[in-house]
Amino acid sequence: MALPEGVRYVIIGAGIHGLSTAYHLALALKHKGQGDGTDILVIDKTGIAAGASGIACGVVRNNYYQPAMRELMAHSVEVWERDPEAYSYHAVGYMALGPESMRDQLGEVFSQQRAIGYDSVIVEGAEQSEAYMKGMFSDWQAKGITAVLHEKRGGYANNAKAIYGLAGKAESEGVRIITGLKVTGFERADGSVAVNAVITDRGTVKCDEVVVAVGPWVNQIWSMLDLPKTVSIKGSDGQMHHDVPMWVYWSLQEGTLGVNPDFQKTDDGNMPPVIHVDTDAPLHSDVDGSLITDELWGIYYKPDFNFGGVQGGAVPHLVKTPADEVAVDPYGPDSPDYIVDDHFAHMWCSALAHCQKRFEGQIPKYKKEPSGGIGCFTPDSFPVFDRFCQNVTMIADSNHGYKMIGVGELVAGEITSGSSALLEPFRFNRYAEGKLHPVSNSPYPWS
Repeated sequence: MALPEGVRYVIIGAGIHGLSTAYHLALALKHKGQGDGTDILVIDKTGIAAGASGIACGVVRNNYYQPAMRELMAHSVEVWERDPEAYSYHAVGYMALGPESMRDQLGEVFSQQRAIGYDSVIVEGAEQSEAYMKGMFSDWQAKGITAVLHEKRGGYANNAKAIYGLAGKAESEGVRIITGLKVTGFERADGSVAVNAVITDRGTVKCDEVVVAVGPWVNQIWSMLDLPKTVSIKGSDGQMHHDVPMWVYWSLQEGTLGVNPDFQKTDDGNMPPVIHVDTDAPLHSDVDGSLITDELWGIYYKPDFNFGGVQGGAVPHLVKTPADEVAVDPYGPDSPDYIVDDHFAHMWCSALAHCQKRFEGQIPKYKKEPSGGIGCFTPDSFPVFDRFCQNVTMIADSNHGYKMIGVGELVAGEITSGSSALLEPFRFNRYAEGKLHPVSNSPYPWS
């Protein structure tokens, strides 16, 4: 496809956020009589679903301790449910299990889910939690669990299939998608803050609006726009913390156990919910019985025919390298943090065996293949959805991205109709104003 000289909207990134924005923007323009999908161009340096969206675990959940995240995710779940076939979405539900240190917080999440009409149940107490889990899995044996939050909605989507489904919807509305097109800079008129063109390695495209939806590559685009590399954050005590790096990378720890996905069915023969377990019970090796950790740990897992097994992950590792020095392509072959190491396979498979007896002795079936990758996180590990340079909308998901398919609809609404209440808590100025999201006791940085 030839590169147009100009277009009203350029969207950078052909993943979950870029394509969702393109599709919903096309619908919004048509509904308001302001144009249609032919006014929108999506560009990507590689291809559709070639980055984080293409290898994402695909879990869709509402288990957030932060009210703003919970309301935002309730909206996204509704979007997933609108067309499960096109989005390759499996509404099997989601379960969060926690130890005593997380019991009250899981109870609070349940109460607030109920307040917004999100269907879930809570089970509290060690014996009650064990009985609830054994009602689904007779081989359940996890220790240290005193609360179970079972979301009846949510589940997971097949990663790349969902993105191609979005691409098909966008193209059916007239959106143009050009891949193999790398952004190298932005053009501004003399004295102007606003961007009037996107510069690529195959030419320059004039535009009125830009949407940046590039996942873990956000730091590169952020730098091209001359946005601040550090921020000042107002703490809960009113003190300002200066020179905090805007971006930091975490190595996401995910993998697949190469068993038949049916291996994880419930006792009644149905596909199970996605399971997330956090516990402070000691974790021992399923190979030699040695202690792996006696501190709080967590895993998540689900059967997945797209991955060809039981797929999931664990707590990510912080990449010590400063953000500016991480490989230009955080998913490329030169990034040493892309492939998950043997320690993860040992820990995760042992944790599976800790949870269910059926996984004992299964570690030889672990599949060494790309999964997880690198996540680019904001200072507080929550997204930034905001407008910069007068006409550039930044979708910086801080690795919450794949499940948030509805963000594209909300961004499209902001472009055509004005501010979204659901996106308002995620503005960049929250750091300076101290409007930070509450933090749970979970070991995960995104909780």
